[in-house]
Amino acid sequence: QYTRNMVTGASTAEVAVILIDARKGVLPQTRRHSMICSALGIKNVVVAINKMDLVAYERDVFDRILADYMAFANQLEFSGVTAIPMSALKGDNIIARSNAIQWYQGPTLLGFLETVDTGASRVNHPLRFPVQWVNRPNLDFRGFSGLIASGRVAPGDDIRVVPSGKNAKVRSIVTMASDGAMQTLDEAVAGQSVTLTLDTQIDCSRGDIIAAADNPPAVADRFEATLIWMDETPLLPGRSYEMKIGTQSVAASVQTPKYQVNVNTMEHLASKTLELNAIGVVEIATTQKISFAPYAENRALGSFVLIDKMSNATVAAGLLHFSLRRADNIHWQATDIDRKAHAQLKNQKPLLLWFTGLSGSGKSTIANELEKILHTMNRHTFLLDGDNVRHGLNKDLGFTDADRVENIRRIGEVSKLMVDAGLIVLSAFISPFRAERDMVREMLPEGEFIEIFVDTPLDVAEQRDVKGLYKKARAGALKNFTGIDSPYEPPLNPDIRVNTTQMSAPEAAQYIVNQLFGL
Repeated sequence: QYTRNMVTGASTAEVAVILIDARKGVLPQTRRHSMICSALGIKNVVVAINKMDLVAYERDVFDRILADYMAFANQLEFSGVTAIPMSALKGDNIIARSNAIQWYQGPTLLGFLETVDTGASRVNHPLRFPVQWVNRPNLDFRGFSGLIASGRVAPGDDIRVVPSGKNAKVRSIVTMASDGAMQTLDEAVAGQSVTLTLDTQIDCSRGDIIAAADNPPAVADRFEATLIWMDETPLLPGRSYEMKIGTQSVAASVQTPKYQVNVNTMEHLASKTLELNAIGVVEIATTQKISFAPYAENRALGSFVLIDKMSNATVAAGLLHFSLRRADNIHWQATDIDRKAHAQLKNQKPLLLWFTGLSGSGKSTIANELEKILHTMNRHTFLLDGDNVRHGLNKDLGFTDADRVENIRRIGEVSKLMVDAGLIVLSAFISPFRAERDMVREMLPEGEFIEIFVDTPLDVAEQRDVKGLYKKARAGALKNFTGIDSPYEPPLNPDIRVNTTQMSAPEAAQYIVNQLFGL
């Protein structure tokens, strides 16, 4: 919780007070908090060495702690470090100078905080106005409300809406007066919450950025970022999380970390994931282009949080460094024969029939029976089976949670291409996590992903044990086996459910056909 609270507070701060117990000196938490402050762009730090009364106000103790701290802090990006010996209990150097610490001639804590020059001036930066909501109380008024993140704006200014690229002029700036009445302003600057009206009707909605027409923010969908992990469940590379950046919200996935930072030594460590309180540098991909700025230039457009889609918990905070070159160099190539044309040629609606269930539930058997029925109905199909795919496309993946996520991500992408080709695709995979099944659903248009839950109790699947896998798992010879030492998250609301304890594989296949085609 300390790390989570630290990130939350430091994200809007200009100065940090790092508190050190004079009896204990610099601790790992001291280094972690200092590193977070540096990453979050705080340039001024007060090293408050407290409880000096408990070490007899010894200058040697103060000097030793300060030297230890500076050996670490010199690797960070602080512009100023001010160390103050103090005793909060006795009031030494908090508000008034201490008579007990005659050897210290620097400022008190309050004196420093009242006079420090933070150099924080967002007003002189380009206009960045994230739209929070569209204000339309009546047909005669349409305004865009939000907090000005940087810059200034006045009526008559040329603006551009990003990412649409539409241009307009600011007609008026409206805000609420102290008496509750609406009033217009001649100018608004960073930090003010206002409503802008424009001289023309253009498409603009929540999540868009109103920016200076001659200096709009960049747009991309691939980034390098610093990620601070704040959840007890480790990062699963490839999993789809909800990313909130400013007023924008998109789906995003995190690749395997480039490295994790050792907060004690600043060493870059190889890592396949990030666990609670870990800090690492990663690549992030979003499902659509977003407006952004490097965090060092604009906190509002450079900071984000990641949210677990299933639990709705905030699992990480991040800081964007820059967009990756491939985000600009790789473009979707439009083709004349589109997915609609492929489907019309095959005279069918393309679908992805996604079979999920425990090992031994009968997914592949039912999918095979279903494909035979569809073949007799002159449907164009293709069956993707979990074991078969691991012989080729996914033969480099194991069975850890992270590998399972990547396994399903790849299958989802392949299935999407096949559906684009107009096929009815049958994918039979355990796919144990709801988040990944939802990720695949989001890849396809509404109504083209059909989740089929092959509902078989664990004890029944284990009795069948066609491949002998449960026996190996129970003996400890097979690790990370779903249902034994790796979890399975059953669908909450599957599109189709079949119970293999009540129907045979052919019966289940026919039942699915009846559900799909209303037979």
